[in-house]
Amino acid sequence: MSLRVFSVGKNKFNSDPFPYHAELELEIASLTNLGVGVGRVPHPADPAARWVVMVPFALPGERVRARVFRNHKNFSEADLLAVLTPSPDRIEPVCPLFARCGGCQYQNFAYPAQLAWKRRQVEELLQRMADTTFPVAPVIGSPREYGYRSKITPHFHAPRTPEAAAELPIGFLRQGTRFDLLDVPACPIATDAINARLAASRAHVRARAAEGAYARGGTLLLRDASGHVTTDYDEVVTETVGDLKLRFLARDFFQNNPFILPAFTAYARDQAAASGARFLVDAYCGSGLFALTAARAFEQVAGIEISESSIAFARQNAAANGLANVTFQAGDASAIFAGLSFPAADTVVLIDPPRKGCDESFLSQLFGYSPRAVVYVSCDPATQMRDLKSFLAAGYELTAVQPFDLFPQTRHLECVITLRKA
Repeated sequence: MSLRVFSVGKNKFNSDPFPYHAELELEIASLTNLGVGVGRVPHPADPAARWVVMVPFALPGERVRARVFRNHKNFSEADLLAVLTPSPDRIEPVCPLFARCGGCQYQNFAYPAQLAWKRRQVEELLQRMADTTFPVAPVIGSPREYGYRSKITPHFHAPRTPEAAAELPIGFLRQGTRFDLLDVPACPIATDAINARLAASRAHVRARAAEGAYARGGTLLLRDASGHVTTDYDEVVTETVGDLKLRFLARDFFQNNPFILPAFTAYARDQAAASGARFLVDAYCGSGLFALTAARAFEQVAGIEISESSIAFARQNAAANGLANVTFQAGDASAIFAGLSFPAADTVVLIDPPRKGCDESFLSQLFGYSPRAVVYVSCDPATQMRDLKSFLAAGYELTAVQPFDLFPQTRHLECVITLRKA
């Protein structure tokens, strides 16, 4: 069994501790939170010391042959050349581009094993980033393992000549590269409706490229909202979550796995309501997903968002769904909670920040407001656990950690942690 993965070039290669393209045999012991296999080998200068080697697409429990392409201060990176002893959880990937396309890391990994390792990675991040040991609930899996993604954004570069447009790569970054695009005619993790529309979109781009329409290339958008696929960034689309219908611009952020959203939002609502608070503040509310799905569990709900266009949609969504107890306001980044009338001791705050997590200004304002409880939703458990350390120092205690797999076949994971004022 072999798998060829593309590595970086030899230029400026650091040969300590292994020369360029040195081949190693090693056992894979674990996975990083980036989905990369980790093993250890004897250090060439000190065989008693164990040197870390990271091998993409190798699975825990496997013995592999790998080829070094980069040495760092504390570890090396290597291409997977052959799987000598496969894991019992290794399966055939669905996509023929797997391991060449940088989008998926786990298509060769049985889905129950993916979920088990994602849970373990959250446990490890808790210990490493927050210096905390806490039981992590089993990961709640997606109802769909493939065909779940409701938005994709394939990229393309401008062709060098009009003739080259006929074979213009339109897709995603090639594994292990920063600029090289791999042509992707279809994406198995995208919905069937998106894949049905993708062929026509690709043909249109190539025809326009042959006419010289693109000087720098660009990015396509394909958004599937309740079965309607649009390629127009400015089109208003409608997504159904449970019994709610939510409208937003196709280009705006919205969770991209609609099949798990009812369970995902219900859990966040239930955790917030379990605090006993009468009021809810959704501090990164966007077009109102969490605020509106939780509204019936609270006397009053306030959504706060810096983007005024998102606030406009949130207000429309509240009215269209008959939720009169929800208000939305555009908050200034320097005064997120200014003007909020809810008593902090009777309020729970739900936050769903960007991948980078919460900045110090936001956390300072949140701790100054000092709500009864916080439900923290994150698409990057590493930054979430980094922020958790600040919550613990500010007098909050951790009461629940629940991961959700919104992104099967990939390393990505959503995690919901619940905190209460001690």
